[in-house]
Amino acid sequence: MSDPSPALTPAVLDVWCELQCPDCRTALDDLRALRERYGDRLELRLRHFPLEKHKHAFAAAQAAEEAAEQGKLWPYVEAVLGRVAELDRRGESLLVSVAGELGLDAEEFDTALIDGRHILIVDADQAEGKAIGVTGTPTYVVGGERLDGGKSQEGLRERVEQIVDRLLAEQG
Repeated sequence: MSDPSPALTPAVLDVWCELQCPDCRTALDDLRALRERYGDRLELRLRHFPLEKHKHAFAAAQAAEEAAEQGKLWPYVEAVLGRVAELDRRGESLLVSVAGELGLDAEEFDTALIDGRHILIVDADQAEGKAIGVTGTPTYVVGGERLDGGKSQEGLRERVEQIVDRLLAEQG
C-alpha cells in the first residue's frame, strides 16, 4: 500500500525576542496574524536575545523556558510582554505571578530562576543570535533571511508572508 501524500514540513520562523522589549510587545499582533494565517504550516520558534539595557530580560528568558517546559510558552510570552512596564518595576516577582495566573507551577518557576536550569538555553540562543548578526529585538529569521524589526516593523509581516508562501509552495 502506498503512503498517502507526505505531510508537509512546516516553514520555520525564528523570532529573536526579549520579554522586556516594547517593540516585541508590538510584534505580537503580527505573530498572532501569522499563526492565524498559517496554523500548523508555520512553526514559530521563540529565540532569546536579552538586551543588557533591560535588567530583567535574562530572567524573563529563563522563565519563558520554564513556561515551555510546563506547556504554555506562547501564552506566557504574551502575558509577560503585555506587562513590560510592570516587569520593569517588579522584576522576577512578576514573572512568578504571571506563571500562577496562567495556572502554571509558580513555585517551580521560582526554583528555576534560582537554580538557573535554563541559563544554557538562553546563553546558546544569544550566542547564535550574535553569530548571525542579530543586534536588536524583534528580529525574524525565515528561509535563511534575517529581518530586523528592532528599528521598524513596517512591512515586516508582509515580507515574512512572502517568504513563507514561497517555502510552502516549494514543497507543494
